[in-house]
Amino acid sequence: AGGRYRAVPERYLSLPDLNFSAADWDTLGIPVDVAFFFMNSELERVAAFYPGPAGATESLLALDAWDAIVADLPVLASLDPDVEAFLVRGAGRRGGDGKVEGFVVPIDACYELVGHLRRLWQGFDGGKEANDAIDAFFARLQERSVPADAGTAPARSEAEV
Repeated sequence: AGGRYRAVPERYLSLPDLNFSAADWDTLGIPVDVAFFFMNSELERVAAFYPGPAGATESLLALDAWDAIVADLPVLASLDPDVEAFLVRGAGRRGGDGKVEGFVVPIDACYELVGHLRRLWQGFDGGKEANDAIDAFFARLQERSVPADAGTAPARSEAEV
């Protein structure tokens, strides 16, 4: 008792207006093409993680890099701390169109992806099986999400126990 629990929201938003170049991705210092960002209320800062063979690996994120992303995508300022994340897939992905894909998702979706990839990961880039799983995961996200510009962006979870 004495702990604070937050309900995980069910908001899935695609970010079709994401204007993010390969150079922008490089400023984040993420060595792979998938990462997620969330406000860690205990640390009072944005935390960045990417999947790998050991699970979720934290990346040090410069505050000015995050501020630049939020300036371009104000919906990210509405992320529910600890339970909602900005999930991004970089432009360098295999077979990609050169665009970065971004979504606002419940944090458990990020860890679901990380856990699945941990079991499949081979080599530095994950290997074919892991990359196929990433393709399938992002395709499902696209189907499940509504565009952030559809008037759904400001909703936040208020439920706390």
